[in-house]
Amino acid sequence: MTTRKLITKTLVATAVCAATASAQAATIGNTDVSYGGYVKLDAMWSDFSAGTISGDSIGRDFYVPSTTPVGNDADSDAVFDMHARQSRFNFGTSTKLDNGKTVKTNIELDFIASIGGNERVTNSYSPRIRQAYITYDGWLFGQAWSNFQNVGALPETLDFVGPAEGTVFARQAQARYSVGNWAFSVENPESTITVNGARVETDDASMPDFTARYNFSADWGQVVVTGLARQLTYKQGGADEDETSFGVSVSGKVNLGKNNIKFMLTQGKGLGRYIGLNVAHGAVYDGSSLDAIDSTSGFIGYQHHWSEQFRSTFLYSFFEADNNTDLLAFSGNPTKSSVSYSANLLYSPVKKMTFGVEFKHAEREAENGADGDLDRLQFSAKYAF
Repeated sequence: MTTRKLITKTLVATAVCAATASAQAATIGNTDVSYGGYVKLDAMWSDFSAGTISGDSIGRDFYVPSTTPVGNDADSDAVFDMHARQSRFNFGTSTKLDNGKTVKTNIELDFIASIGGNERVTNSYSPRIRQAYITYDGWLFGQAWSNFQNVGALPETLDFVGPAEGTVFARQAQARYSVGNWAFSVENPESTITVNGARVETDDASMPDFTARYNFSADWGQVVVTGLARQLTYKQGGADEDETSFGVSVSGKVNLGKNNIKFMLTQGKGLGRYIGLNVAHGAVYDGSSLDAIDSTSGFIGYQHHWSEQFRSTFLYSFFEADNNTDLLAFSGNPTKSSVSYSANLLYSPVKKMTFGVEFKHAEREAENGADGDLDRLQFSAKYAF
């Protein structure tokens, strides 16, 4: 395989979500223009053991581990939600330049986790940028999936993320260079610090986040190894503290005929927002210094094709934090662990149309031993264009 083909393969695998549909294309001059996306309806019945979360919580739109309430069992009625906010649209161009090289652009929008809108009358939610980037001669510039994440390892689920507590998950501005099986990037820094039990988001790092990635592909599947190094900072209220954060993630896919196994295992210090949709913060500020939080997370999913039209994914996902119990006076009652199990049945009468049902059971435990769980039954209908 040539270097150019390997670069193309790396960019496609890391910058384009596996769920995005094949784009429609047209040619204008020397530029190929493409568009694609999908429309999706989600309907969810959710039962929380320790009290129902509010209707405007993001945890009602899709599974977010940190939003699962913990505490004494509460008599709470199950809640039903329905939305089409995951629907998305992408637009891209590919232009052949005079020097013989190609420059590509991609912009992708959806409506989930965006501001605005209500459920009283029109449900008019604002669009948000998912990705917006340029690729040229092995380089990527713009907002895309973090080089630390392997999007190709995400299992097929009805839930927006799926193995939420067990996966690296981040999109952000970056500059990335890919050569052969390797890719390196500098990415936008951001720290989430626990201060007096509350999360504080800081944006005063003096350097970007650094990542490195190695992709290995064979007929049997793929293995991806990624590394992250960054600076955690807290410079508020007279404090001027920083701490080093680092992590390693191994993920991939194993082909079993038409079926497959997808997996990820991540370990690090101060990973914070990169893991589990920020189920744990990067570090705790004890009044004089930062103490980075160690964590281990991962998932394994098995997809089985029952026939040409029916398939299922069985998924296990986990997160564990090694909180410093000597700092609980400063950290409050942080998440100690989170775990979820899910299974679905998907039916595609035609290639681009999918109907499905999925059941998810999730549990979260706080450092003081308080716990809570979620049972969710989800129905979805999706058409990709």
